[in-house]
Amino acid sequence: MAKCEEGYLCDVCGQDVAELTDSDLYLRYVVGMLDPEVLHTTRERHIRCNPTLAQYIVADDFDGVVVDGPFDKRQLDPAYVRERERLLTRGWRRLKEVAGLGIPIIEYPLPEVIAKIKARSVGPS
Repeated sequence: MAKCEEGYLCDVCGQDVAELTDSDLYLRYVVGMLDPEVLHTTRERHIRCNPTLAQYIVADDFDGVVVDGPFDKRQLDPAYVRERERLLTRGWRRLKEVAGLGIPIIEYPLPEVIAKIKARSVGPS
């Protein structure tokens, strides 16, 4: 099979990242942690293969992830944790939403991220 037909393979476990809702790459893009210009050159992984990020998704339909050690959210500032949980949970829900919409990738991000991308492309006046 040609490389382009393989899909996106997880950089951690080596398995196919078959669903958009499992994509760490697209989650980071949707929440503004990844510039659209590097989307095509950044390695992919499953959300669960990045537990330090996955631990912040708090949703009934997402099996929670617990991290032990210095990056465990239970050891971090509660205000920071709440902010990250809000952002990454919204991002994961957005991935679920766009998965079936058939919209262009540039429309995947959260509204505030799209606004920042547009502002950057316009530049200072």
